[in-house]
Amino acid sequence: MKPASLQFALLVTGPCYGTQSAADAYRFACALLQQGHVINQIFFYQEGVHNASLLVQPAGDETHLQQAWVELAMTHGLTLDVCVAAALRRGVSDEASATQAGLAQWNLVSPFRLSGLGSLAQAALSADRVVQF
Repeated sequence: MKPASLQFALLVTGPCYGTQSAADAYRFACALLQQGHVINQIFFYQEGVHNASLLVQPAGDETHLQQAWVELAMTHGLTLDVCVAAALRRGVSDEASATQAGLAQWNLVSPFRLSGLGSLAQAALSADRVVQF
């Protein structure tokens, strides 16, 4: 008998490079999906917002983790939410927030999107498990 699938929300607080947190979260997300579980939301908070920056340029022999998140989200229809306050504080902005601040450029890569902590709270309420990396 196949075990029932669970609904997960993932909280990524580590940057894409410099720690293993984001890479571990990515591998965990892949394993969950492979096992038939559901990921309701992936929320990037604190230093984790750097995973959403278009300006990330890994060395040629490193995994392009930001690109891997994008491909995973596009393939599986996942939501990649980025804490708006943490992102703006760390220089990650979308077109609307950059325009509002009078900036000429923005660097939030699609399908990442700025979101408030309320969306994390909602995901936590509807998920069977919340896992932080």
